[in-house]
Amino acid sequence: SLPEEKKEFLQNGPDLQDFVSGDLSDKSTWAEYKGNLKREKGERLHLPPWLKTKIPMGKNYNKLKNTLRSLNLHTVCEEARCPNIGECWGGGEYATATATIMLMGDTCTRGCRFCSVKTAKNPPPLDPQEPYNTAKAIAEWGLDYVVLTSVDRDDLPDGGAEHFAKTVLHLKERNPKILVECLTPDFRGDLKAVEKVALSGLDVYAHNVETVPALQR
Repeated sequence: SLPEEKKEFLQNGPDLQDFVSGDLSDKSTWAEYKGNLKREKGERLHLPPWLKTKIPMGKNYNKLKNTLRSLNLHTVCEEARCPNIGECWGGGEYATATATIMLMGDTCTRGCRFCSVKTAKNPPPLDPQEPYNTAKAIAEWGLDYVVLTSVDRDDLPDGGAEHFAKTVLHLKERNPKILVECLTPDFRGDLKAVEKVALSGLDVYAHNVETVPALQR
């Protein structure tokens, strides 16, 4: 969870109307920003401070990165080039360092235009040690909640459902109290694959449906 200072920072920051109207008032929490959101002719438009992020670094960040590399694991944070990676991996004084594990490699069989993940019709085979290594990494981090997601693997008969289930099993064996959320692909509508993951022992089954069909492939 976010520290109170961070929650207040986000709650009292500029809203949509501030962006529409242009300059922020002197009463704004972002008082240090005095620029105009509209670019004048010949003027370079700089990002406002609330859209800038620090370069990822720190003890927690390096610990997570080294663990992931040593166990050959992948995360959405890196593959999707998330700008908030420093906050999640770095944790903080009151926050837990965490990462969203991306199972089944770093190459997807689909090429959705909104995504930065690599694509290929025939990705490398699954790493049979990945479920075990994922559980090992999560145990080392000491998390009480973890999110597992994955690339789409339409080249596999079950879309990778069994791989998901094995990962959940290993996580629960190491720590029965850990809460596991699985953010799954659509498995091409295969309800047997969905059932396999849903009955694996997870705590939350999630599936994103925010985008429109025109952006999917």
